[in-house]
Amino acid sequence: MPEAANRQPFLGGLVLAIRFLTQLPCPGRESTRIADSQPWFPLVGLLVGLLAAAAGGLVCRGAPGWSQGAALAAVAVSAWVTRGFHLDGLSDCADGFGGGFTRERTLEIMKDPRVGAFGVIVLVIVLLAKWVACARLFGHGAWVWLPVAGTVSRTCQVTLAWRFPYARPGGGTGGAFVNGATWRNAATAIAAALALLGLLAFAAPGGLRGPAAWQFPGVLIAAGLGAHLLGLWFRRRVGGITGDLLGAANECVETAVLLAGAGWGVRGL
Repeated sequence: MPEAANRQPFLGGLVLAIRFLTQLPCPGRESTRIADSQPWFPLVGLLVGLLAAAAGGLVCRGAPGWSQGAALAAVAVSAWVTRGFHLDGLSDCADGFGGGFTRERTLEIMKDPRVGAFGVIVLVIVLLAKWVACARLFGHGAWVWLPVAGTVSRTCQVTLAWRFPYARPGGGTGGAFVNGATWRNAATAIAAALALLGLLAFAAPGGLRGPAAWQFPGVLIAAGLGAHLLGLWFRRRVGGITGDLLGAANECVETAVLLAGAGWGVRGL
């Protein structure tokens, strides 16, 4: 009986990941262990990126050549689908790191639901950066970089949760997610990300013989290294990571991947 009670639904981790990371309706019974959602993060990131790309594509179809409008639609849909979950973490992180000079004060500010000047400034910069990058990507027909960014950024959340301790001594909303992270979850997420990036490379111009075949895995490696450096900085400042810092890392990685795609990725597509 105890084993049966602890048995989790086969796709419970996927259901939980969709409900946790998005506001999309998802039928089924979710897992009761938040860490079970981690291997599915890359797939949910792919889904968010595809929805954003589809929104931009509809604008391009209705108003050919209006890449700025397509970019606005993509950024707006991405924020709506995720209910601004990671953007909220980014603003909290900016306020805490900008206004706190001790570990305790930084964590205290980050827990405050109010948004300060640092949070607003960083949010504006990141959203503008995404819009600029997406406008160039849609202008070159390189929409595939949006699901790439979604896949890579969510994968980095899992690796950060595995590599670094939880920062709040008294616990917090992200404690179960971080403390439940394992190397198996991280390895599965990385393997899933590589498989999904392979599918995206196949769909890109040139297919598996085109530049995307090496660009996309290269971006995953570079983003992983960048996320690890962020994790080291977080550990130095506050002793580890929190849910807000995972959200901030997601936004930093996603924006960096979009800018990389807009800067040099479109040259070969």
